[in-house]
Amino acid sequence: MFEDYRRKMQMPSAEQALVGRNKPLETARQHYVSGRSIHAPWLAGHKQILLGMGCFWGAERLMWQVNGVYTTAVGYTGGFTPNPTYEETCTGLTGHNEVVLVDYDPAVITLEELLSIFWEAHDPTQGMRQGNDIGTTYRSGIYVYSPEDRIVAEKSRDLYQSAMTQNGLGKITTEILPASDFYYAEEYHQQYLAKNPNGYCGLKGTGVSCPIATV
Repeated sequence: MFEDYRRKMQMPSAEQALVGRNKPLETARQHYVSGRSIHAPWLAGHKQILLGMGCFWGAERLMWQVNGVYTTAVGYTGGFTPNPTYEETCTGLTGHNEVVLVDYDPAVITLEELLSIFWEAHDPTQGMRQGNDIGTTYRSGIYVYSPEDRIVAEKSRDLYQSAMTQNGLGKITTEILPASDFYYAEEYHQQYLAKNPNGYCGLKGTGVSCPIATV
């Protein structure tokens, strides 16, 4: 039992990671709530970001309700195993994080505003866990598609760290990295809490407000 816990809390190496598969998993094409596509090609002028904030069910529901967010999907990123299953990610041997793909219109909501929602909705100080969800798949993460967005994310983190420190809270452990391959989760995970309104949602913020970053 202890060995299983320890494995889930440590990132595997590429050599330790599960093999995975070449074929993508079967998943939805349209958003269960909006009916919009959850796959590229994206609308002109829209931007995308991947956000990890614990269990992706509650995180996705939060994001699809944000004004300016056009569509969302859940999946896995940041690890080694190609096209992993949910069960494989739960072993801790894929290296992947549970994330929400957010496609948004920057003319309606800025990245700074979107990240403010991200910071306030979870506890970014917990390392390889989020509340009772324990393991590398639940780490806090921001995965960006441009160097400019990384600068915005890092400035937003630094501002929130100042606010957290002023409120006696600890160091942010959120990883901010260029987006790597995003693997869509199985169809039943997509918009899970719309299909299962009484399902589990582990989102819980710290109560600290996030200043809006400007670059």
